[in-house]
Amino acid sequence: MTLEDVVNLLGGKILCGEEKIAQIGVPKAYACDLMSDVLALCQPGAILITGLTNVQIVRTAQMLDIPAVLFVRGKTPMNDTVTLAEEAGMSLVVTGMSMFQACGLLYEQGVKPCLIADAGY
Repeated sequence: MTLEDVVNLLGGKILCGEEKIAQIGVPKAYACDLMSDVLALCQPGAILITGLTNVQIVRTAQMLDIPAVLFVRGKTPMNDTVTLAEEAGMSLVVTGMSMFQACGLLYEQGVKPCLIADAGY
């Protein structure tokens, strides 16, 4: 599945990085609003699903080599957040769906969760 497929599946709107959405693969996703959990549990190459819209989302995603962030509940990030993502070459997408709905649809389509092998999940 590509980010373009995700946008179509979730009725998303692309805020930046549109030129890359067909090339960004989405093998895994991590959904969270707690950035310390994202830092601890999200894996490089996954997409981040969140309702937080501040600039720290992009900074966190940069640290983990996350190529795209999906904002749920129709939340639109601040202009500074979009600008930083553009500068970083990251794609940002917004969907009106809840986090639960978005994750369920992505899981149903074969997107895997980020898991810690030792956690016994």
